[in-house]
Amino acid sequence: MKSELIPCPHCGQSIDSQTWFCEFCGESLALAALLAKGDLSVPFGGSQLPIAPEILVPRLGEYLQEKGILHASDLQKALEYQQKLSEQGESRLIGQTLLDLDLVKKEQLDQAITEQILQLQSALQQVNVELEERVRERTAELENALNRLTELNQLKSNFIANISHELRTPLTHIKGYVELLLERELGPLTPQQASALDVMNASEERLERLIEDLIQFSLLARGDLDLRIEVFDLGEVLAEVTAQAVKKCKKKSLSFSYQPPTSVLKVRADQKKINWVLDQLFDNAIKFTPMGGEVGLKIIPGLKRVILSVYDSGIGIAPERFDEIFQTFHQLDGSARRRYGGTGLGLAMAHQIVAAHGSEIRVKSSLGEGATFEFSLLYAVPDEDLES
Repeated sequence: MKSELIPCPHCGQSIDSQTWFCEFCGESLALAALLAKGDLSVPFGGSQLPIAPEILVPRLGEYLQEKGILHASDLQKALEYQQKLSEQGESRLIGQTLLDLDLVKKEQLDQAITEQILQLQSALQQVNVELEERVRERTAELENALNRLTELNQLKSNFIANISHELRTPLTHIKGYVELLLERELGPLTPQQASALDVMNASEERLERLIEDLIQFSLLARGDLDLRIEVFDLGEVLAEVTAQAVKKCKKKSLSFSYQPPTSVLKVRADQKKINWVLDQLFDNAIKFTPMGGEVGLKIIPGLKRVILSVYDSGIGIAPERFDEIFQTFHQLDGSARRRYGGTGLGLAMAHQIVAAHGSEIRVKSSLGEGATFEFSLLYAVPDEDLES
């Protein structure tokens, strides 16, 4: 392709029409140069139309008029000629049409096209600058919002922790006196009084669990999940936890199924927190199992881990809602008249504690067919190279 000299739209110096930059002022002509050097075409009006810089220039004829290069009558003449060619199956850009009719000079056309391309390039650069500025502003706003949200979460956690500790002190006094009354340490009771105290004692235990849940949540929210890993006999812990679960099942007329391990099962974990997780899973199973149903625990020994599986014959959970049950302060039935109580913290925190042990709580359930929650613990073995 033969090179031609055209004036640079920025400095006016003569430059090669196929160059990428003006050698005098450094103005970028990359887009026009790329098209001038390319051998590209696109389908247009039934034929292949070469891609030239003009194809990027909108309303070229009007621009030539504004520059005083072309008269309105000449533009109309060129448009009519272009239409005639199009009807004959020959496609032609307006710039080439003007050259064919000798209505403009090649240098004038190249100058006009280059100027418009540079204007488009400048406009695009300005838009990019404005867009980048908007992105920076939006990013700063999001960062500020995130910082504020972090501060609010910290305040919420501190508030919950402080209130929970303040509630614990008077509750301890209430619990102590209720126990003294139930044990007849402060005098005999009538049957009605004893029944009322039993209700008070059950409510106190429930409130105590809720306060403990809130304290545990505040610790987790602040990142204070401090695991005290130790080696212990899992069977001893399960004996204690299942004994409490059996008592709760009896109050609701539920059967409890559990086969203790026949041998010592040494595991490596935080004993108190695993105890708490199992309590939460049992409480959850009991809460959602109707009277006459069954709650149980299975121990499934593996090669490197032991699986603990808490199951029930309760109302079950739809599989598409499994992820929801591990969200904090979330209840599957969030209506004001929901049947089952709770803060929506137990399973969420149990999930985090189990995750901190390198495991996860898996759910198996379907509506109306009960639910199974299971997780695994690593055996305590001398070989520390064993993978979990």
